[in-house]
Amino acid sequence: MPGIWETHMTFSRSLFKTLAVVLALALPTALTISSADARAGGGFSSGSRGSRTYSAPPSTTTAPGSTSQFNRTYTQPGAGMNSAAAAPARGGLFGRAGGFMGGLAAGFLGAGLLGMLFGGGLFGGLGGLSSILGLIIQIALVVLVVRLAMSWWQRRHAPRAAYANANANADSGPAPGPQTNYRSGLGGGGLAGGLGGFGFGANNAPLEIKPDDYEAFERLLGEVQAAWSNEDVAKLHTLATPEMVSYFEQDLTQNRARNVVNKVTNVKLLQGDLAEAWREGETDYATVALRFALTDKTLDRNTGAVVAGSEQPGEATEIWTFARRPGAGWELSAIQQTN
Repeated sequence: MPGIWETHMTFSRSLFKTLAVVLALALPTALTISSADARAGGGFSSGSRGSRTYSAPPSTTTAPGSTSQFNRTYTQPGAGMNSAAAAPARGGLFGRAGGFMGGLAAGFLGAGLLGMLFGGGLFGGLGGLSSILGLIIQIALVVLVVRLAMSWWQRRHAPRAAYANANANADSGPAPGPQTNYRSGLGGGGLAGGLGGFGFGANNAPLEIKPDDYEAFERLLGEVQAAWSNEDVAKLHTLATPEMVSYFEQDLTQNRARNVVNKVTNVKLLQGDLAEAWREGETDYATVALRFALTDKTLDRNTGAVVAGSEQPGEATEIWTFARRPGAGWELSAIQQTN
């Protein structure tokens, strides 16, 4: 009987150590996510760009760098994606190159080799059913946390080259290159000639973007941030796609659980450029780079004290994609972060 109790105590200690390791690995990731920008979209890349969801938008003068892959999207990679986008789907539970079972098998193999080195035989180091169960739990937890952390890191910091070149639908036309930008002589800020901070594109995309469209993009930038700050979900439904509203609702729910509210004020477009515009079936898409000023602060709901952000104005550069269906106006379809 003492041997049984010793075995269970050893297993319990081993399990607690494993949980401690898991928490140590998960905590930095959680802290990093929580420190993301609190404005509408939460500093994540969320939404969909039709058939080009997994294709990087062309760089522009406003956003000359690369664009982050989507952290949250309903769109699934198509069969036409190259290996860069399809790679995560090949691992799975029983994937050939890795996956959970691959890591588990490697753990058993490692334990067996150690047992042989120390004279216990291939399975001598496992020490009974409890040890085997403990080993399985440890390996499963560690592999799961490492995979989640690596997946999040790759999505957050993937370079532009990591994007898969999605094959556009037959009715979407050829993918355009970066738009040539002709800056207005009135400067990049303010309402320059009715276009705000937007520069004129060459309009050589399959879909022509007109001055009225640019005005709509600038208006949506301010209205989305205002509705987000007011936690007005009904208003957000009139400004964004159902997918984007679902992400906004998730973020607002998390804020309420933390007893905080995010306020974004003094939003002003400083510069904007058209990255690409195209049509898929009856839906028009336009992806634009936006550099805008804002005051972004998070307040305690009870005291009104600033718990994150600042009263000082700052700047942000994001890639927004808008969608328009027949008989309707433009609505926000995606927000992507720049690297």
